[in-house]
Amino acid sequence: MDQRIINLYDEYTHSGISRKDFIKKLAILTGSTAVALTVLPLLENNYASAAEIDDQDLIVENITYAGQEGEMKAVLAKPKGKTPLGAVLVIHENRGLNPHTVAVTKRVASAGFLALGVDALSPFGGTPQDEDKARELIGQLDPEKNLQNYLKGLEYLRKHKDGNGKVGCVGFCWGGGMSNKLAVNDPNLLAAVAYYGAQAKTEEVSKIKATVLLHYAGLDERINAGIPAYEAALKLHHIPYQLYIYEGVNHAFNNDTAPTRYNEAAAKLAWGRTIDLFKSKLS
Repeated sequence: MDQRIINLYDEYTHSGISRKDFIKKLAILTGSTAVALTVLPLLENNYASAAEIDDQDLIVENITYAGQEGEMKAVLAKPKGKTPLGAVLVIHENRGLNPHTVAVTKRVASAGFLALGVDALSPFGGTPQDEDKARELIGQLDPEKNLQNYLKGLEYLRKHKDGNGKVGCVGFCWGGGMSNKLAVNDPNLLAAVAYYGAQAKTEEVSKIKATVLLHYAGLDERINAGIPAYEAALKLHHIPYQLYIYEGVNHAFNNDTAPTRYNEAAAKLAWGRTIDLFKSKLS
């Protein structure tokens, strides 16, 4: 697919551009509104296309924990009959806790961890099915309260009866940015993995105690613009980190429900590196 179309969709999903204006711009790139509407399903997430997760050896339940102001909704997954477990907080994209993120949470559990996929939109009653509405609500979250809700999620995992007290996090897109924020704000965090997420503020990097693993897409100019300053700050403050740029792939390359951006080879390589880090730091 024309990279300009993928870039336009990325702009639409990460800015205030309306759906109407997005369709207009897409029609210009494709030649007509009719063609634009046939291209659109190829750009949007299709949760039915997600890889099946064999969860027969998992215990999966919907739980709540105390947030900054009210209960936070989450899905908790863990392998059957194995304790104590290292724990991982899973942070969704800017679409909320959708089926894809639930599947990722199960994948983390299948790798041998206690996994918690938190719904950041709990203050609004939870993630709506309408992705445009979910993105709108993400933009309405109070940043400090949202941060505290995730920090409380990390504490929930540290105190969980099936956990070993060792906790890490992994986030994607919006969640990748949150993963970097948690590394800055939680001195007890042991591992923070960020997939194509906004970097931490350079003046705050010195606070990081966790080992940081950063996955970036080579074609993701918007997010990649922040790499040099972030990496320089990590080196300056001697923060243990690994940084990988997967050439020729797009933002959201790990999301197997995004047909035009998912890249199987890059996703498998990044996932293997992610699980290896968790095994080394949380076991």
